[in-house]
Amino acid sequence: MNQTINNTGKLSEHALLAHKPFLRRLNVLDWLFALAVAVTAVFAQFHVGHHMDIYEVVILWFCAASAVLLGWFFKPLRWFTVVSVLLAYGAVQLYGGDIARADRFLLKYFLSSQSAIMWQCATVFLALFCYIAGAFTANRRQTATNTLLGIGTALTWVSALAGFTGLLVRWHESYLLRPDAGHIPVSNLYEVFILFLVITALMYLYYESKFAVQKLGGFVLSFMAAVVVFVLWYSLSREAHAIQPLIPALQSWWMKIHVPANFIGYGAFCISAMLGIAELLAIRSENAGKKSWLPDSQTIEEVMYKAIAVGFLFFTIATILGALWAADAWGRYWSWDPKETWAFIVWLNYAVWLHMRLVAGWRGKVLAWWAIIGLFITAFAFIGVNMFLSGLHSYGTL
Repeated sequence: MNQTINNTGKLSEHALLAHKPFLRRLNVLDWLFALAVAVTAVFAQFHVGHHMDIYEVVILWFCAASAVLLGWFFKPLRWFTVVSVLLAYGAVQLYGGDIARADRFLLKYFLSSQSAIMWQCATVFLALFCYIAGAFTANRRQTATNTLLGIGTALTWVSALAGFTGLLVRWHESYLLRPDAGHIPVSNLYEVFILFLVITALMYLYYESKFAVQKLGGFVLSFMAAVVVFVLWYSLSREAHAIQPLIPALQSWWMKIHVPANFIGYGAFCISAMLGIAELLAIRSENAGKKSWLPDSQTIEEVMYKAIAVGFLFFTIATILGALWAADAWGRYWSWDPKETWAFIVWLNYAVWLHMRLVAGWRGKVLAWWAIIGLFITAFAFIGVNMFLSGLHSYGTL
């Protein structure tokens, strides 16, 4: 027994000694990726620097550093970043500074912002079908994965790539339409929903890779498909896809950092809600003594916890940034405007959720139901307030 313990101890010690610092684990491709991002940032600063003030230059380099770190942390993001930037740059070259060239074949059907976003919407539905069919097939054959689930993963990557490329191209198109009023595409509900779809897809793909939970793709993609339906309705009925000039309230560099941080939080909270549904189904099968086609409930809850923890962090950052923006725009950090009040309710909801799990030790159904209910609280804070309440944030109405 002592020998076993000693051997185990030696193995553990050797494993710790073999553990390299983060920077030493990076390979040549990681450094080449970092170099490519840095060169791109330099090119952007000198090529369009006349459109940027000092704050926007700082944001540019912060985004470049973030892209490098994320690419090092989640390796597939390296090719995602490079390909999306190359596609967007290709679209810029095809435009050649003239928005009238949007009727050219590649722009019209693939690389204009609206075309890319439509490809994003289409691939969400295709990915959803593959995830559902793949999960059904895997359940029948008692396998962890299969070709259909792999195709679902690939299509989810394609949807995120198309959406992100579309946003980058839309940014350029705003300057082609109004050289003195171009802006980052996070200024209205249509644009932020596209951003939301991109962020949600990328976050889910990370958790899918880390925890090997491909069978949960159908739950997350179902919610994304519902968002796509809303985006299509909003685009057709309100022509929301048309690029509009910024209203005065949004003509601030704070918007460029506040909105993306907010939607990382929203994306994580929505993923957690769909995982809550999956956990309830898994618990039901486990209690009935049946073999579930889903991962075990503890694994699902661990993924849900990770998503909420990340979402809470970024939502907290977004709330602080929002307060700073309010102080800059209105002269006060907090005014209990309906949007601010409901943002605080969302923050408090997930703060208590994390406290109950980490400190009180809650597990199982209660937290799953709580995450699901949290989606409705978050949805009302994001859309419901704009629809039914008025305040300083009324510019986000439907």
